[in-house]
Amino acid sequence: MPKSRIELRFGGTGGQGLVLSAKLLADALALEGRHVAQSQTYEPTSRGGFCNADLVVASGEVDYPLPVAFDYLVLLDKIAVKPSWPKLKAGALVIADSRLCPELPDGAGKAFSLPLSRTAIELGSERVTNIVALGALIEMTALCKRKSVEQVVRASSPRGFLDLNMDALAAGYELAKAPAVAAAS
Repeated sequence: MPKSRIELRFGGTGGQGLVLSAKLLADALALEGRHVAQSQTYEPTSRGGFCNADLVVASGEVDYPLPVAFDYLVLLDKIAVKPSWPKLKAGALVIADSRLCPELPDGAGKAFSLPLSRTAIELGSERVTNIVALGALIEMTALCKRKSVEQVVRASSPRGFLDLNMDALAAGYELAKAPAVAAAS
């Protein structure tokens, strides 16, 4: 991780597993000795309202636990664009679900529209869209090693979801490698 402080957000709606994705990534980063602060915001509705999960990652102590400007933004629903977009750093990487977040404002450094939810549906459950997104983020950023994320996903998955979650993670890696993604960089 080249920068001493990295800020990122998983944004979407309640019920999409955004907080879980942030927790999994935080745990994987902690396995590698990084310091991580996690926070989340959600509306009072349990499903459908705006939700985000933010991480601040540092090589040493996290001096301020809340994000100020995002280096990375993962959008799983268009509801998260308006509250998240103004906090993007110049040159930030944005990964957006092409089905649920089809249009993005101008001004992001590198924005990629990927079929995250469609891929999850093809795997058998839209509920793993967050894991597909996590895999894509790891592949595109190298925030941590695949091995670390896979270890955390294995340890955190209920027995009935383990194979599906591992397949979703692998599918996310592959989406991030797709020729269209490589050509857009």
